[in-house]
Amino acid sequence: MKILAFAGSNSSTSINKKFVTSVAKYYKEIDDEIKIVDLNDFKIPLFSKDTEIQEGIPATVYDFAALIDWADFLIISLAENNGNYNVGYKNLIDWISRIPRRRIFQDKPVFLLATSPGARGGQSVLSIAEARLPFDGAEVLDTFSLPSFNDNFEEGKGVTNMLLRSQLEAKVRKTKRTLATKNLPKS
Repeated sequence: MKILAFAGSNSSTSINKKFVTSVAKYYKEIDDEIKIVDLNDFKIPLFSKDTEIQEGIPATVYDFAALIDWADFLIISLAENNGNYNVGYKNLIDWISRIPRRRIFQDKPVFLLATSPGARGGQSVLSIAEARLPFDGAEVLDTFSLPSFNDNFEEGKGVTNMLLRSQLEAKVRKTKRTLATKNLPKS
């Protein structure tokens, strides 16, 4: 199975990138290929109709769309800014939506995550995405919010709070079972 994992964040020190990288390891089986990408590697201008008319859709937007097409399964951890998507993620999906005859996520299964330093763990953005992504061609298999990132996560160890770790691992097992019923190709 080919897995694309990324944080919906343009922060160079993204806690959501640390989190999604840790969660992606749960899916590594012998035949699986995991690509963890950083939105900062896909430089694109701020979306506007004027820019699209004058310059067209940037090549890097097609590059990211090709990664979605490559993947059998997506793991996305969304950063929350003012209760909504991070601008880097929102800008990217706005551009991808402009590719003719394309649904952003091309009917791919997705495990949606979010974390934040606060006690709600990005629940607002997670709720927005869970409702919105199916319209953009994502099959949301499950969601998980990690509250108080700095208290509940340690690099190299992952989620350190045993109750939260148990809840996450239960959702990983559930998504793996669902993916197994889809007979996805081996890498």
